Amino acid sequence: MIKERLAELVEESSDGALTAQEALRATVPLTALGLTSVGQMRLIDAIESEFGVEVDLTEDGLELLDDLDLLAGRLSSR
Repeated sequence: MIKERLAELVEESSDGALTAQEALRATVPLTALGLTSVGQMRLIDAIESEFGVEVDLTEDGLELLDDLDLLAGRLSSR
């Protein structure tokens, strides 16, 4: 359920350039599929608002934004 919600947030954050279904099926980083840096920033804001967490803005934290499985796993372990 978390992964599906994150995929919806990816679609919203990318203004539809990357659909939720594309994000769910991704086998490559989301940035390779078209999630821009602006989209990443919007996604960070959405995740922080929805899940009440702070997204780490270091390189490691930003890498999580490219992989919904890793991101969902991190959020579910909090």
